[in-house]
Amino acid sequence: MSGRYVRERARMAATATVGVVAAGTAIGGWMLVAGAVGDTAANRWVLVTGVVLTYVVGYLAYHLDDGTAALALPNLLTLIRGGLYAAAAGFLFVPPVSPIQWAPAVCYGTGVALDFVDGRLARRTGRTTDLGTKLDLAFDTLGFLVAPLVGVAWGRLPVAYLSLSAARYVYRAGIGWRKRRGRPVGDLPESRARRPLAALQMGFIAVALAPVLPTSVVHPLALVVVAPSLAVFARDYLAVTGRIDR
Repeated sequence: MSGRYVRERARMAATATVGVVAAGTAIGGWMLVAGAVGDTAANRWVLVTGVVLTYVVGYLAYHLDDGTAALALPNLLTLIRGGLYAAAAGFLFVPPVSPIQWAPAVCYGTGVALDFVDGRLARRTGRTTDLGTKLDLAFDTLGFLVAPLVGVAWGRLPVAYLSLSAARYVYRAGIGWRKRRGRPVGDLPESRARRPLAALQMGFIAVALAPVLPTSVVHPLALVVVAPSLAVFARDYLAVTGRIDR
């Protein structure tokens, strides 16, 4: 039995295991939401969550080369983050009634907390992998997309805050366009501000989703908080395209 065959079987087994867990999460979540606010809201929740969970499992399957890598504890924590962000996304079309008004904040906030654990655990245990790096970046981007969308839908965040979600995709589209045109694209410059600002945005989104601060405070604060992150995106694009000195 060739090593390639063994790796392929392990990859398929790992993907199937994650897929079964994702399906169980969707079913369990549907039951919880249905018990709290009824079947109609639960159906809306599971529809959106199911789409996002499909993306999570599909992304894993596409990038997974070794099944054992996916089942390493740091990567499992990262996959749980993806599931939590999918659960938060499910509330996009669910009204923010009292039995579930804390749910998006809890789901997203728990995912953010795990984001500070999985990478450190991987480095301490020597289990850093290319897969883990890809999952971490993909699910960070996913969280920055779905959580602000829920925040806007629930009136907790201003529409302008979605510029943060769009910035990542605009940046990637701009880089991709330049590459297709054969224009030079440099390496991303070092930045001391990038990671702290990302952590700031994650923490702010979690707080904004929670029904604690009034929207009269959250909305103007959101515009202040998002500005430096947008500036960093703009600086990075100008740097990699050679428009400013690195």
